[in-house]
Amino acid sequence: MNNILRFLASCYFWFELFFISALLFPFSFLIFLLTFLFDKKLVILHQYTCIWSFIVLKANFMWRIRVIGRENIDKHETYVIVSNHQSGADIIVLYLLWNNYKWVAKRSLYNFPFIGWNMWLNRYIVVDRGKKSSMFKMMTDAAKTLKSGSSVMIFPEGTRSKDGRLQTFKTGAFHLALETGIPILPIVIKGTSMAIRKGGFLVNKNHDIQAKVLPPIPFTAFRGMDPKEVTFMVYNIMMKESENRSVV
Repeated sequence: MNNILRFLASCYFWFELFFISALLFPFSFLIFLLTFLFDKKLVILHQYTCIWSFIVLKANFMWRIRVIGRENIDKHETYVIVSNHQSGADIIVLYLLWNNYKWVAKRSLYNFPFIGWNMWLNRYIVVDRGKKSSMFKMMTDAAKTLKSGSSVMIFPEGTRSKDGRLQTFKTGAFHLALETGIPILPIVIKGTSMAIRKGGFLVNKNHDIQAKVLPPIPFTAFRGMDPKEVTFMVYNIMMKESENRSVV
């Protein structure tokens, strides 16, 4: 019986996600048309996307979500934002930061109906994993985005963790911070690996999810360091928080 209820709950989650997305996408397109000439950073469209995610999560009765540490975000500052990556739920949850940024996301996500199309409209940064030319273009586009005053959100693990544990970080995000002189904003997510398993359909109910914004790391704290040293430093900071088992 429990398996049947879990299956039905999972069907509800995926249905409400795509149903709400289908309803809201036309308004994304309209907002884009009305604002792209004067809102070059597409801040209004991104904020609408935050509202979209908020509605999706409110309609989901199965998870209890808490975002803490928003006071660590300076709305007037630009950041290289780095977060651990446990499941597809991370993306929806991170919109609850209510802060303007551009995602770095793999190309396949942009093909999803409504959700992926909205990513195209937001001009998020595309990357084809495993292609050096695409990685180079992604780094160039991300640097331009940072220099224009928009933060960039990156999962430095590169892909979702299979067991929820923090994986080894790639150095790309930290190259960007060093190249542009932009501070790093670490975020640690807990609980999403159990809410939706990697590559899975079934959704777990009654689950606590937390996204914690850690204090930003100013450029002066890592200026002159090697990218690998910065990567190791940020990894240790996030690992310490991820091993703290408490979920507020």
